[in-house]
Formats: sequence, structure tokens, C-alpha cells
Amino acid sequence: MADPFDADVIVAGAGMAGATLGLALASAGLSSILVDPQPFEDQLAPTFDGRSSAIAFASFRQWKTIGVGEAMEPHAQRIEQILVTDGRAPGAGAGPAHLSHSAYLRFDASEIADRVEGEPLGYMLENRQTRAALSAAVLKNPLIQVIAPESVAGLSMEGGGATVALGSGKTLRAPLVVGAEGRGSVIRREAGIGTVGWGYGQSGVVATVKLERPHEGVAHEYFLPGGPFAILPLTENRASLVWTEKTARGDALKASGPEALHAFLNRRFGDFLGRVEIAGPTFVYPLSLSLAERLAAPRVALLGDAAHGIHPIAGQGLNLGLKDVAALAEVLVEAVRAGEDIGSLAVLDRYARWRRFDNAMIAASSDAFVRLFSNDDPLLRFVRGAGMAVVNRIGPARRFFMEEAGGAVGDTPRLLRGEAL
Repeated sequence: MADPFDADVIVAGAGMAGATLGLALASAGLSSILVDPQPFEDQLAPTFDGRSSAIAFASFRQWKTIGVGEAMEPHAQRIEQILVTDGRAPGAGAGPAHLSHSAYLRFDASEIADRVEGEPLGYMLENRQTRAALSAAVLKNPLIQVIAPESVAGLSMEGGGATVALGSGKTLRAPLVVGAEGRGSVIRREAGIGTVGWGYGQSGVVATVKLERPHEGVAHEYFLPGGPFAILPLTENRASLVWTEKTARGDALKASGPEALHAFLNRRFGDFLGRVEIAGPTFVYPLSLSLAERLAAPRVALLGDAAHGIHPIAGQGLNLGLKDVAALAEVLVEAVRAGEDIGSLAVLDRYARWRRFDNAMIAASSDAFVRLFSNDDPLLRFVRGAGMAVVNRIGPARRFFMEEAGGAVGDTPRLLRGEAL
């Protein structure tokens, strides 16, 4: 790399997507600088991010391939089965014994075992455990430099490269700058890339609970008038609860005391997994849709929430970002090997074309699911119930949805196939 450059790539944002990109690039010999406004060690605190994420089996392959999967595996709960039920809350008598009384879908890992080498439908991982494994790998990699806490203040293009101005007054130069710093991306704004989107008037309420009865690796999702309610299995017979409420009710839950929250939770949860005990704090997040109008500009690429922020109804938000990482890393590594300028629009357009359709389709389908399922309209309930019944009876349709959710459909980047760059 020419002397004027501080690294091959500057990544704004050292979160899960940004750190994964740094490690993916390093696996092929490219250097990067990760810049983040938060102290890097703060990401390891349980209160920094109390969420857990559903990780597609293809996304986990990527982490294994770049050398962090082994550290994550002890904390990764396999999802062996997913039960999706329409219109009946657990507290209203739901559970496996009551599925015959509701419209439902059942997805089982055994149905796709021959195509995905016996992998589960996915994994559940607490974000703090994911961040811990990524951070440890980043800090010991000589090709990755972390500058944190430090903010990105500006971006300019000159002399065949990009210059990033930091809040401290320092500057960094590289052929390419990647915006991976979330929905309020400074890099996206500085590159002149607009967004489209809207709020849902909903909040996501997240809590971790300890279960009395074994969850057996089964994830439950209930579509209720206020929004989906998910019971997602974690290690040590715990579960991550993610439920959607109208914004006002979400705010009230956030402000309520632990006794009131526990009473509400027991009414909503029911007893089919036995006694439920809240383990840790409860978090409330506003829900909205945000899509960048473009994924690339000269010397700039966007990925993760800087490119697309979607509703968590299908658990695809982080997986979309990890797909972006795999595609961008592959495009950049191939460009370097071909002697191309990795910051040129000709190179970055390959990444944008690769990811544009998938990102748009997942965002559109998530938005449609919210509108179709977050209501109690009798006609819509009939339509979605009929649709779920049809899909549940057609094996190939179920298998397609499982493979699509697992990231194994379409033009899949090499890292998502478990192949090194």
C-alpha cells in the first residue's frame, strides 16, 4: 500500500458488523482501522447491549471461517425447531399442546439436514458474548488497529483516496472508507447518501429469563395484535424474550418497577415452560425502517444498520449486515488480487449490485409482515391463517423458507459457504 495511506480500509464503527469486516479483510491480508465513539472495552459490559441475536447458520459459518466461531460456540444455543403461532399469546393457553387451535407454522432442522450438513436452523447468541469474541480477536490481530473512543467528524475525497477527519482533529487516509456505525451514520451523510424510512409507532421490549422446564432448542413466535412476541432459546436453559408493544405501552413498561414487569410477563408468557424468572435488566428500543438510497459512492461503502435498519420481526437485521460483510470483503479481496483500486466506484458497484436486491427484499418482506400480523383485522387474520396453513402442509415451501432464513439461498458469498477468501 502506498505511503500516504494509513490502512487499506477505514471502518467507521467497531460493532459486530464492523469488527467482522476487519477480521474478514485481515484473513486475506488487508489492513483496516476501526474507529468508534465508544471505548472499545465498554462493548463487553452486559448493560451496553442487552439484546440477543438470531444468527443464521451461514452467518455462523463466516465467523468460523475467520477464526472467531470457536470462541462463540460455548455461548451459542442451537435452534432446532421454530414454532410460529398466529393470534394466541402464551398466557392464553398456547404451547405445543395447543397448536391445533391456532394457525401455525412448524420449521424443523431435520428437514434440511441433508442440504446444510446437519446444522441447526440457526443459533441464539447474546450480543455481549458475540462482542467479546470479536473484540478479543480484533485486539490480537496485527492487521487491525482500533481507535476508540473517537468520533468521525468529516470525510473528504482527494488525491486518489479518502480522508477521514476525527473529532480530536487528527486525520486518517485510505483508499476506501466503510460506514458501519449504525442508523445515524456520519459516513453516509458525508457521502451525500440519503435514506428512506418510517417509524412503526412500536417499541421492542427485550428481557432475558430463566426457565423451569427445558426449552429443547425450540424458538416460539406469536403474532399478536400489538406485534410479535418471541421466546428464543439461550444456553443454560434461559430464553431471550422479544416482544413488540405500542410505543406508549413500551415506555410504561420501561418505567415500571420489577414487580409490575414480572406480573405482566407472567400473564403474557403463561406456564408451558414452567416458572419464569427475569435474569438481568429489561431494555426498550424504538422500532423503525431505514434504508440507504445507495450502498456505495466513490471511496465509500455502507453496510449493516448504516445501510438498512429493519423491524426485528424476522430476526434478520444482524444477518443482513453479516451478508454485507461477506460480500464486500470478497469483492475487495478479488479487486486487490486483480490490481484494481478498491475505492473506485467500478469496484464498489459490484458490491452494491450484489447486495441491493436481497437487502430491499428482506426489508420489504419484514415491513409487510409487520403490517399483516400486527393487527386484529378479521379479514387479514383469515388470509394469514390460510397462508400459514398452506405453507405448513408443503414441505418444499417450508424448506425454502428455512434455507432462505439461514442465508443459503441465492448467490452466496464464499465466507457464508464456509470458504476462506
